[in-house]
Amino acid sequence: MSAKLSSQILDDLYTDDRPLYRGALGAVANAKRMRPVFLEKQSRAQRHPDMVATLARPSLDEVTGTILRGWLLKKQTGLITGFLDALGIKHEKGVVESLPDDVDEAKLKSAIESLLAAHPPEVVAVYLLAFAAMNDVHWPALDALLKSDARLQLGA
Repeated sequence: MSAKLSSQILDDLYTDDRPLYRGALGAVANAKRMRPVFLEKQSRAQRHPDMVATLARPSLDEVTGTILRGWLLKKQTGLITGFLDALGIKHEKGVVESLPDDVDEAKLKSAIESLLAAHPPEVVAVYLLAFAAMNDVHWPALDALLKSDARLQLGA
């Protein structure tokens, strides 16, 4: 994902979800073998690129996943609910009890087109990639679209 979006995610967490932000800060400090206070003394403009680089480590995948889920649920609720509504999946403000084993490919394509029309493509890509990675149910049609649609490629 772009440096701009990753920094925006951390800024949003800093502003709207202090406990999650402090948890991320603590995980980064722990990975760097330092106390969080050393990171806290830096400005956010200095701290966030370093946090992003550290959070990209495979050993922090669980922390990064928690950050993304928290940010998506707090800041991208409209995107999430729009996607689930378009697919006819019951949810409570974007939180789903159980997902269907598969979805209609035409419905899925239509839902993704709607998301791309209403939201920045990079944010849509982050959501769909996170959705595919974090759920036990894997939809082959979604996997294929994530691989083939250039608009859903991070860093493109």
